[in-house]
Amino acid sequence: MKRILVPTDFSEQASFAMDLACQIAQHTGAELAVLHVIDHSNFLDVSAAGSAYPIMGNPASLEMDETFLESMYKNADEKCTKFITSFGSYNLNIIKKVMIGNTFLFIMDEIRENKADLVIMGSKGCSGLEEVLIGSNTEKIVRHSRCPVLTVKSKVNLGEIHDIAFATNFHQEDDQVAVELKKMQKIFQAKLHLVRINTPNDFETNRKIMANAKNFINANEISDYTINIYNDKVEEDGIIFFAQDIRADLIAMATHGRTGLLHLLSGSIAEDVVNHANTPVWTFRLKH
Repeated sequence: MKRILVPTDFSEQASFAMDLACQIAQHTGAELAVLHVIDHSNFLDVSAAGSAYPIMGNPASLEMDETFLESMYKNADEKCTKFITSFGSYNLNIIKKVMIGNTFLFIMDEIRENKADLVIMGSKGCSGLEEVLIGSNTEKIVRHSRCPVLTVKSKVNLGEIHDIAFATNFHQEDDQVAVELKKMQKIFQAKLHLVRINTPNDFETNRKIMANAKNFINANEISDYTINIYNDKVEEDGIIFFAQDIRADLIAMATHGRTGLLHLLSGSIAEDVVNHANTPVWTFRLKH
């Protein structure tokens, strides 16, 4: 692992993500970058003529716009410096990046242009109507990121991650996930608990699941593992409940990265788990 990216909004959850990133960077020697994006949609609007102006005020001159943006940038830059300094005890050389624009797009650009190997983000989770209509930047990154994304909601100690619940159907498409997950398993020195969630709408016999599991394990040279079959009505509940039952320290799974109408109709199991699980969740987008 060479590069870790931590997008931050300076929230408590972002601090938890940063702390874990520092631990991993210290353990692996990876480069660590912190990115804060001042999302202009939160404080600027655009007039019919195309000029930007503060939402709470009237259309301003270009000079006023520039002064306003400079003030916002300076304030955010100071906050980012203070945020990074609070993790000085790790004695790491941390790269600071502060930008103005669309949060999601800038994070995606950073992942692509600097070839991040891992993104670690804080997640507050959401539910109900907010989850259906709004979602979050964290969910979007989980859905689109080219590299694994690790989301956390509370403080995580690297040395306390011993058991990883890996939700898989043991099909060949998950070979991509296994390659990346084994890297995390090595960092955490954890046991993998591979689990096939058996649901009424996606049912397989125990005999078939076990045969697929053995082939999957042999093909991917997986070690230090257990094989599990867990029955539930829906897959996302099964993943969360299985992790709770075995007291897993981390949940790992793939996401298909569905977008547009397909995403609205079928949703995303990975995003549901990220929203509702209290356990840290590691996700990897399948490439098609």
